[in-house]
Amino acid sequence: MATDNEIKSKTVTKKELIDRIADETGEKRVTVKKIVQSFLDEVVNDLGEGNRLEFRDFGVFEVRERRARIAQNPKTLERVEVPSKWSVKFKAGRLMRIATEKLGGMTSGATVEAKPAGRNSAVTPNHDGHHAAFTEAKPSATARTNIGS
Repeated sequence: MATDNEIKSKTVTKKELIDRIADETGEKRVTVKKIVQSFLDEVVNDLGEGNRLEFRDFGVFEVRERRARIAQNPKTLERVEVPSKWSVKFKAGRLMRIATEKLGGMTSGATVEAKPAGRNSAVTPNHDGHHAAFTEAKPSATARTNIGS
């Protein structure tokens, strides 16, 4: 049974994301799939090399080493050595925090005020509910440009 603080969430698959992006952009699904997979491969490769990935307003991925430690087996109460290991840490960016803070408003009725994107501007969703910083104008078929990070 769900409590007042639990939010019912849905797992979104890579396929569903690809379908949504293809519908939004008008690109062929196979093209979007190649781009998304290439992006994910590059993220994995960079993290595998120990690089830090920063996507403004979205968040930062970085690899951290977890120290070796002594744990306890809950059944036998025996002490067990856990070796150090590498893991990926994600720190949410500003717009990611704003989007997830709104989840609290869904259950408690609280509202979340967006913090300014710049010194004098407010972050507000556009007509379809997406934050402007997460959406780009769709380039025309004849004039493609590289979109910066």
